[in-house]
Amino acid sequence: MKKLVRSALFGAAFAALATMTGIASAQDVQERVIKFGHLNNTDHPVSMGVKKFAELLAAKSGGKLKVQEYPSNQLGNEMQQQAALQGGVQEMSAPATTSLAGIVKEFGLIDFPFSVGDYAQADALLDGPLGQALIAKLPEKGLVALGYWDLGFRNVTNSKRPITKPEDLEGLKIRVIPNPVFLDTFKAFKANPVPMPFAELYGALESKAVDGQENPFAVILSNKFFEVNKYVSATNHVYAANIMLVSKKFWDKLSPAEQKMMHDAADEARDYQRKVSREAAKKAVGELQAKGMQYNELSAAEQARMREVAKPVTDKFAASYDPAIVKIYNDELARIRGK
Repeated sequence: MKKLVRSALFGAAFAALATMTGIASAQDVQERVIKFGHLNNTDHPVSMGVKKFAELLAAKSGGKLKVQEYPSNQLGNEMQQQAALQGGVQEMSAPATTSLAGIVKEFGLIDFPFSVGDYAQADALLDGPLGQALIAKLPEKGLVALGYWDLGFRNVTNSKRPITKPEDLEGLKIRVIPNPVFLDTFKAFKANPVPMPFAELYGALESKAVDGQENPFAVILSNKFFEVNKYVSATNHVYAANIMLVSKKFWDKLSPAEQKMMHDAADEARDYQRKVSREAAKKAVGELQAKGMQYNELSAAEQARMREVAKPVTDKFAASYDPAIVKIYNDELARIRGK
């Protein structure tokens, strides 16, 4: 009889515990709508990454965590969206890493010209200790990062002439991201860099307020810069990445289970986004030529000359950054290039 009573009590306690656990896990994932803004059009690889992230997160959360995409500057330019994330009125964005140099200047390391030579080196640099050290500086600025996406190698377009050597940049008014590394790099080439929000760029090219700009091939195609610039030159001067950002105010409201779902979905979406982005870059070159742009590549010798012109700029900025992070950057580059 005592055994039966004990079994009954144990069974009741186990059932109660199971019920409580069930309630807790149900509370772990709440119905949430995540506003995800970015600058790019819906045919761009960044948009494809957002859609994949949304699909993965919905699947992992049983449909409770819903992502709403706001492409094409609908929620403002990069700086406006950054402020919206910091203020907690927007949940996510995927800006170029360059836009973060204003709040964590060491993000400028990613913009150093001619630092990596191919995609494998770029991924190793960003997914390794350097990328993580930079991400670790963001929470105190009101942001949380879930990893890096591919934007691609940046290339110059303009309405005046092909860029075949450093001297060809001299005197050209080139729109650049409002970022000190970009400004000083193009000044070193004796160009006239013009900092300007991306949303204003097409109009500025059309009105000839600027002669040219620099962006990855997929961005050039998606934004129809072929309509306002004749020349596209494969300068490959900077590898550009986007970064998945979350508002820390929003992140802190999430349960550990929800945060894990976000991280897992972000990791899977990153691999997908990089693949489609790199395929799109390859395809974009042919499409730009078909649209009438004159395409040229630079010789290895001229690229080496450009690297030498830019070296004093990178030396100057490296001297002003956190020495511990600069050491990680240099150590990682040495490791990656040595592979």
